[in-house]
Amino acid sequence: MRPFPIAPRTKGLAAACLALLLVLTACSGGDSGASSTKIIRLAVDLPLTGAAGRAGTTTLNGVRFFVQRHPTLDGFSIALDVRDDASGAKRDTSRAVQNLRGFIADPKVLAMIGPLVPDVARAQIPIANGAHLALVSPATSSRCLTKEPFLPTALNPLRTLISCKAAGMPSPAELRPTGLNNYFRLAATDDLQGPAAADYARKQLHLMRVAVLSDREAYGQALAYGFTSRFSTLGGTVVARQELDPSMSAELTAFMERAKNGGAQGVYFGGTALNHGCAASREMAKVFQTVNTPPFLGGDGIALDPTCVRDAGANAMGVYATVPTVDAREIESAQPTLLAFKAQYADPGDFGPYTIAAYDATGLVYDALHRAIKSGQGFMPARDSVVRELATTTAFSGVTGTLGFDPEGDSTLRLLSIFKPAGADPRDAWSWVNTVDYSAALPY
Repeated sequence: MRPFPIAPRTKGLAAACLALLLVLTACSGGDSGASSTKIIRLAVDLPLTGAAGRAGTTTLNGVRFFVQRHPTLDGFSIALDVRDDASGAKRDTSRAVQNLRGFIADPKVLAMIGPLVPDVARAQIPIANGAHLALVSPATSSRCLTKEPFLPTALNPLRTLISCKAAGMPSPAELRPTGLNNYFRLAATDDLQGPAAADYARKQLHLMRVAVLSDREAYGQALAYGFTSRFSTLGGTVVARQELDPSMSAELTAFMERAKNGGAQGVYFGGTALNHGCAASREMAKVFQTVNTPPFLGGDGIALDPTCVRDAGANAMGVYATVPTVDAREIESAQPTLLAFKAQYADPGDFGPYTIAAYDATGLVYDALHRAIKSGQGFMPARDSVVRELATTTAFSGVTGTLGFDPEGDSTLRLLSIFKPAGADPRDAWSWVNTVDYSAALPY
């Protein structure tokens, strides 16, 4: 469309206004438009490619959906700076660190959503801590990111203290050189996964005798300890306990024989599908030879993973696994938000276990930004003021419930979901079966 010509009698006024506009633009720092100084950028750092790409992308969708619905805040436009922290090498966090340094260099970045995995969190927290940049993770659940000891003494059957350092991880204090916390998360911590599975095994599956198996990694050992302690507290009996490499078939068969002879009604496994832990489920079915599929329980190291279903084979329908977050699809009050999300993201693959947690994480950041802006009389807040406001959050009304943080930055809404495979086909989705709530009281 051709622009309207300026009427001769208004040319002088228009020229004067144009000159004034150019002066104002130059004084604003050269961004496009006089309102460009009213931008707050929200950083997002997630794995968007590689093995964890789908999990990262569905999490990102939750962030984007919130910002699309709330594009402005207190006169500021909210823009996203999204970066992929995936790396081809296992435990290589260099890309995540590079991303974080880029965020820190931008004065308009006031908070970051992410990371998704604990290795990246351990690399990013100290750097962000020195820069007073808040990190809000929808997912990371490793206890040592926020709390000592590695496993609460009450959940260790030996009743001994296992420090984070003894478990091969830095302590929370080492991750925070300033002495102040800047890391907040919505996921429950891993020490609650074993107890949640024990609660489900005793109260819903009505198991009285189980065997407990774990791989030789700290994550799996902690889950196995937590399950054992809680199951015993609930009146159950652990008839066999062993750490082994699940790929060692002869050793695995011997363990299952011992479990069967001890009268085990099911098996709990602490470990990951990456270590082929669900092969133990297939071996259990072979040894037990029961008419009904015997229960095989584990944590988020096997949950929602097609590798687990593939390794479990015909016994896949007997697998139950915890995920340290709530399934928003099972919350009645969340349904309007879910319907709105599906209207915009119609592909079922757009939704994942942390999509709505990411939506709520973004809402928590907005809430902290709003309070920081108000305290600063409408001006761009400092990063440390955003950290302070997040730390004082106690009753934010989120889609998943009333959210707040304890002094270490952990969510006070401690909900864990139980999932099981919908079928023996690795391509099938997993189905939610139960939620365990430890918000009112811890299981130890």
